[in-house]
Amino acid sequence: MNVTPRGALPPGGASPGTGAHSGTASGTTAGPVAEGPRPLVELNERSREIFRQIVESYLATGEPVGSRNLSRMLPLQLSPASIRNVMADLEQTGLIYAPHTSAGRLPTELGLRFFVDALLEIGDLTAADRANIESQVRAGTGSASLDGVLAQATTLLSGLSRGAGVVVTTKQNLRLKHIEFVRLDPGRALVVLVAEDGSVENRLLDLPQGLPASALTEATNFLNACIRGRTLGEVREEIDRRREEIARELDALTARLVEAGVAMSVGPAEERQLIVRGQANLLEDLRAAEDLERIRLLFADLETQKDVIDLLSRAEEGEGVRIYIGSENKLFSMSGSSMIAAPFRDGTQHIVGVVGVIGPTRLNYARIVPMVDYTARVVSRLLEGR
Repeated sequence: MNVTPRGALPPGGASPGTGAHSGTASGTTAGPVAEGPRPLVELNERSREIFRQIVESYLATGEPVGSRNLSRMLPLQLSPASIRNVMADLEQTGLIYAPHTSAGRLPTELGLRFFVDALLEIGDLTAADRANIESQVRAGTGSASLDGVLAQATTLLSGLSRGAGVVVTTKQNLRLKHIEFVRLDPGRALVVLVAEDGSVENRLLDLPQGLPASALTEATNFLNACIRGRTLGEVREEIDRRREEIARELDALTARLVEAGVAMSVGPAEERQLIVRGQANLLEDLRAAEDLERIRLLFADLETQKDVIDLLSRAEEGEGVRIYIGSENKLFSMSGSSMIAAPFRDGTQHIVGVVGVIGPTRLNYARIVPMVDYTARVVSRLLEGR
């Protein structure tokens, strides 16, 4: 499994046997970040262990942890006073902060980022976990639609993570089986697109003035001769290459109809499709009024579909799992949320979408990262067989 980094963080710190990995992280609760932190590689073993315990306690409970509790949790024999000295150094470095006077400590944005990139131990899924993911995602194939597989994948991830499962894909990645122009009135027609996975999409198209009824039939026949098994993007490229041939074989109005129908169907970036499942999970385990406000803001973020799609689409830019935490991205800067996402591929090995989980910054990264990674792989295998 490959976890793609986004920040220039120092390597090292991963425990032996976890494999080389790094991630992307930034942002948690609105804790301060010290100005001009010294290099993180200067942390010694004792400081790293205390810092690890603070972060792992936060991920498990969401609560600050103090020196007395840390002295009981640490494998090292250290007094609370010694631990407080180390915590003071970690706070000066900008890795932890005190949310309230005399409270314990929580990780800052920089702290969570460092933990995910350098200290997080990501293990393999068990055979039972893999079988569960495989069977649940495959259950979506019964609908004969790509949407069914993707909806099942998001439902699965939301259930396993107790966060919101998300997936984004591009409609133009669907491979076509049939296209037809159906006249509605003298100035408009319906473009009916049938994909190989059984999904159907309808688009309204304005017709050129004076277009005879026979032109719709000619345009339908011409496109059906060249679309089967191709994506809409590939069809548009084919039409561009065959402009001279189209001009010879079809009259001017029919040629315009062919080009207009394909161009309209392909569409720009907003044709990306977003599926979200399991938002109700985010309402669980709320501890205070500020938690409820954070979730309200996250729901507002999820309603802004274009911004969520744009963020998920960034995960298509590299291999492996991408991790975004808090203010790493503008979208979640107010709600203090995290996203773990991985791309999936079609039978031609082209990246055609992203699947992931959105939740609070204290997600169980060590467990969810391999789940998202494996789910993306299962979806890819299913798409390869279509």
